Amino acid sequence: MLDIEFFSGDKQPMCRVEVADAFLLWLARTEFARIGEETATDLSINGESLTLPLVQLAPLTRRTFVEFFTDSVVVHTKQILLQLEQDRPQAELVYRLKKLIELLDCLKNEEYQYLQRV
Repeated sequence: MLDIEFFSGDKQPMCRVEVADAFLLWLARTEFARIGEETATDLSINGESLTLPLVQLAPLTRRTFVEFFTDSVVVHTKQILLQLEQDRPQAELVYRLKKLIELLDCLKNEEYQYLQRV
């Protein structure tokens, strides 16, 4: 399992979404990997100074991420509905849909100002 983390404006960890390796590999091959620019950002977590590659969730970047995840949720929902009609939903698609919705919810929360792609 890997994480996608969201940080507040004062660079404190706020939300961590655990994702399976296969899901992260799938995301890496999508537009998700090209949205925003990762910048080495200094922060302090539990008194430890770190420099992490974070994407600042400026309004345009946030909107682009939200559009990507919204479109992905729609596509995966359609696929699952088609499989339900055939009585054979695939666990991977259901997992992917759940994680897409979880990430979309985090991106819509404007308290989160940074995202870390692992």
